[in-house]
Amino acid sequence: MSERFLTVLTSFLIGFIFLVPGTQLYGQDEHHETDDAYQETVDVHQAENGHGEAAEEEFNATEYILEHISDSHEWHILTKKDGHHVSVPLPVIIYSKHSGLHAFSSKEIAHGHTHKGFQMGHGTIEIVNKKGETVEKSLKGKIIEVDEHGEMVEAGLPLDFSFTKNVFMMMLSVAILLLVFLSLARSYKKMGTSEPRGLAGFIEPVIVFIEEDIAIPNIGEDKYYRFMPYLLTVFFFILLNNLMGLIPFFPFGANVTGNIAVTLVLAVFTFLITQFSSNKGHWQHVFNTPGVPVWLAPIMIPVELIGLVTKPFALMIRLFANITAGHIIILSLISMIFIFKSVFVAVPSILMVLFMDFIELLVAFLQAYIFTLLSALFIGMAMPEHHHD
Repeated sequence: MSERFLTVLTSFLIGFIFLVPGTQLYGQDEHHETDDAYQETVDVHQAENGHGEAAEEEFNATEYILEHISDSHEWHILTKKDGHHVSVPLPVIIYSKHSGLHAFSSKEIAHGHTHKGFQMGHGTIEIVNKKGETVEKSLKGKIIEVDEHGEMVEAGLPLDFSFTKNVFMMMLSVAILLLVFLSLARSYKKMGTSEPRGLAGFIEPVIVFIEEDIAIPNIGEDKYYRFMPYLLTVFFFILLNNLMGLIPFFPFGANVTGNIAVTLVLAVFTFLITQFSSNKGHWQHVFNTPGVPVWLAPIMIPVELIGLVTKPFALMIRLFANITAGHIIILSLISMIFIFKSVFVAVPSILMVLFMDFIELLVAFLQAYIFTLLSALFIGMAMPEHHHD
């Protein structure tokens, strides 16, 4: 029910913000003079009317939303009325085929500045793909290497190992999980399996739920135990990042589980565990499906092999799409305040944001549960004989 509601509402709001491309932001003072490199990075642009007076800055809802749901080399806090950005710089680690390894703060290349021959890219470049076709590739948000004339070095984009927002928040979530579970392990070791108290009183029922309602029914009572570490890790990792993504201030608010690269890695882990834990019955079903005529094998085998990939692909897309949809809905509702500049829109928008926050809180738990449940189901399907015990 909640997923269908999110899908419909997201479609409506995305269509709305793209139909209203750029409207004027209220209460903005005109820009102070800044250098040209800084002006290129300001999201809103200053325009002059026929009498030489500065026009009001424009608010672009699409850019605002995409900026907040995408990864970044710095943690943006706020933008002042004069256009200056307040942000927390993050470490940049770059390896270039042309000049080797470099490490510096992202503030060195902020606002269009160049440092050690590197700067933030903008616009697009034309590249030739493997098919020999010329295609355009966006450089926005990517670090590029330039020569002394400011031209992009033709050695290609450098390898970026930087600590971006998503990387920072994943490391923070891992640190929190280690702190919590190691302290709980010490507590259980000291006090034994007595009645859980405090934080253990919340976490232990969740662990028991994953064990008794997810792992055992889907994997089997005699085989589930060795998969519990992975199932518990992926559940609490997704849940914690979902919850921290709902907190709208530093050092939280990054869209970790709404990043398709993160969900891809999680899905690949499930895929590898599933395939390496499979038995002969699983592969017999793939290459010699019971009850299927031999002459259908050339059709069924490719279909079964594709099915092995579509399962983790569905895991990846489901988590990515639902978390991203929630962020887009909330940011779209906030954007309406600046688009219409009316209290009659601001009040219901704020109320809807609060309502969507509660929905997102439910989705945070729901998506962690669904990813864990489907992972256990796929693992269990790769060991089919447990149904015949």
